[in-house]
Amino acid sequence: MTTCSREKEVKELLARGHWPQACAPELRAHVSACRVCGDLVLVTEAFQQARADAASAARLGSAGALWWRAQLRRRNEAVERIGKPILGAQIFALVINLLLAVGFLGLQARHGLNWLGWLEQLQQAPTLHLEAVWHSALFSSGWSLMVLIPALATLALLGGAVVYLASERQ
Repeated sequence: MTTCSREKEVKELLARGHWPQACAPELRAHVSACRVCGDLVLVTEAFQQARADAASAARLGSAGALWWRAQLRRRNEAVERIGKPILGAQIFALVINLLLAVGFLGLQARHGLNWLGWLEQLQQAPTLHLEAVWHSALFSSGWSLMVLIPALATLALLGGAVVYLASERQ
């Protein structure tokens, strides 16, 4: 590889961006005659042009818009992560409700659908004390109301606990 005594001077002018406007005419004549300096100018100008093209092509949006998009993407990912356990809790609560409803219907099918029979007792005995009617309605109509009310309360508590635990885990 051959070198030129004026190569360093040409490199400095190219690095500062002064080529060819701020150089002496004899240096321009030397570059056109010297193969090493001519190649240096040709390669450096090609790289500078490619760099300028790449910089102009990479137009970024404003910083605020980029930040907003990143925040929006992060929120959407968080909603998806949170939605999965909540869906599982909802399916769990639905299955429990269906099992409870099927169990209740099975119990009523075995013992008869007379769980509102206390209304008839209330109409037939207007002179009885209301307290006695409620007591007989709750405890004499089989296990229907004694099982139904605590079961629904337990189901509501379990459903709330499952949803709370599933949302807290994430």
